[in-house]
Amino acid sequence: MAEMTKDDVLLTITKENLETGLRGYPVGYCTTSSVDPQKGLFYVGKSLADMAFWNPENVIFLLFNGREGSDAEIKTFKEDLIKRSHISPEVIKHIHALPRHVHPMKIFCMALLILGSLEGKNDYREDALNLIAKLPQLTATVINFHGSWGGTKPPQPELGYMENFTHMLNTPNADPKALTHAFKLFNVLHFDHGGGNLSAFTGKAVSSGLEDMYGSLTAAMCALAGPRHGKANQECLEFVHLLIKKLGANATEDTVKNEISRMLDNNEIVFGFGHAVLRVEDPRASIFYSEAQKLYPDNPLVKMALTLRAAGPDILKQNPKVSDPFPNVDAISGSFLSASGFPYPHYFTVLFGLSRCIGISRQITYERLEARDGKGVPIYRPKFFYKQPSS
Repeated sequence: MAEMTKDDVLLTITKENLETGLRGYPVGYCTTSSVDPQKGLFYVGKSLADMAFWNPENVIFLLFNGREGSDAEIKTFKEDLIKRSHISPEVIKHIHALPRHVHPMKIFCMALLILGSLEGKNDYREDALNLIAKLPQLTATVINFHGSWGGTKPPQPELGYMENFTHMLNTPNADPKALTHAFKLFNVLHFDHGGGNLSAFTGKAVSSGLEDMYGSLTAAMCALAGPRHGKANQECLEFVHLLIKKLGANATEDTVKNEISRMLDNNEIVFGFGHAVLRVEDPRASIFYSEAQKLYPDNPLVKMALTLRAAGPDILKQNPKVSDPFPNVDAISGSFLSASGFPYPHYFTVLFGLSRCIGISRQITYERLEARDGKGVPIYRPKFFYKQPSS
């Protein structure tokens, strides 16, 4: 990632730039990942496509150390995570006392605060590593509790990071091998996505007030929970279900094009297309599409998702308001998870959180302990101009 130089163009702020969510304005550095509009997502300067099928522990090591680990280093890193991985019975007891009827993402956020309150060390680096190690058990506990799927099995972290998660999760009628493959791929593809997405920015902003790692990540996960961010994969799957119900799983590309045109004419949302940065098909989506087509070509959700992939861009390109007419990762991730044996869209954002906490925790560690030669980023304080309220 290139640093700013004297040759970089300084931005001039005009009235039109206000109330636009700070979109595109540089405010700092991100050491973990970057997003190129044409090439997609990179982890520490390496294309995500090249490591999509790595074991999660190898990618986590890369994000935290800025380089690939040797076999010996990865072995030591895995052993360290195993030592940190168990959650106390007291934390589990308090999670089981939470209201079960609320959205599971809210339970996940509350569980993070409980874990931090009872097991936090008030040390950003130690808390980041401890949390990463404990996330599989924490997330499995939340989902099993919310779904009334029974008690969570004792963790077996020596199985592997996401193998352990699959083992603890009481997913009804699932093939553990297929589910583990899906969870590992989803996990790695969602670890991080630059420094300016809402959840990462929120977590770092909260930590700039010197809130601890767990509180900062809870704020980040509250940001992730919204329909414009992490909940989008849930809404995309619901959209695919709706099209199947209306058009049939074997609908032709032309039929789907006609339906998209009708929706656009009626100002209805076509879910799964467009991205704040990318101007090509999301490479993460391309990976999911490839795996879905290889493993589940006859699944109705996969068939409709692939038809949408073929039909959508041609229609959306005709709309001058659409800057990116191509599929994003949410267009297929939910269909892939469902085809793999996890057809529970209300837990998709929780799975997103299980993954994204890793990248955000590393970004928070950088901003608190390493930025500005170790002084850390100051408390966030953007300027707002006074505006006379409308009468």
